[in-house]
Amino acid sequence: MATPLEPSGLYYPNRFGLILFNALEEIMGRNGLNAILNMAGLSQFIDNPPPDEMDKGFDFVYIAALNEALEEMYGPRGGRGLQLRLGRVLFAQGLANFGGLVGASDLAFKVLPLPAKVKAGLPAVARVFDSLSDQKSYVQDPGGDHYLYVIAKCSMCWGRTADHPVCFIATGILEEALRWLSGGRTFRVDEIECIAMGAEHCSYAVYKEPIG
Repeated sequence: MATPLEPSGLYYPNRFGLILFNALEEIMGRNGLNAILNMAGLSQFIDNPPPDEMDKGFDFVYIAALNEALEEMYGPRGGRGLQLRLGRVLFAQGLANFGGLVGASDLAFKVLPLPAKVKAGLPAVARVFDSLSDQKSYVQDPGGDHYLYVIAKCSMCWGRTADHPVCFIATGILEEALRWLSGGRTFRVDEIECIAMGAEHCSYAVYKEPIG
């Protein structure tokens, strides 16, 4: 991206950005990380990663630029796979240790039935982002076979227009969060609405029953 990125005015803690870059490096290697940062217009981070602090300074537009660069470099299908993997690594390497999710390792949570773990765990994931960043998320239960995880202010498609969902990092985060909360079970998560496609919010169907 040759043009400078227009700041969104919405932020994650700098530590989130550092975890993101570390996860990208784990997946792609150092040279791959540098290449995607250059393509995304984020070359300033190659030798100066975000500081390991909780001050909110990592702009939403950086996530959107990385997401778009992954799709440009690897194509829609390859980019989707990398974004899903990135979301899973992001959660496993850092996000599980934040705020409201810490209690999920307590004995009282571990002995809950699986449906109760999912019902309590999804809002806990949303609260982590709400309490520490400018991302606004919430969970609804419309009845039936799935919950709705809604992101009202989404970094992954910030400023983008697309004819398909593009926020697969969040899908990967939710998949890994549910695997962690459930003690290793696999749950299906589908993005069913995307702001980049003209929707009001980014919404994910999180199915209540595990598939593995």
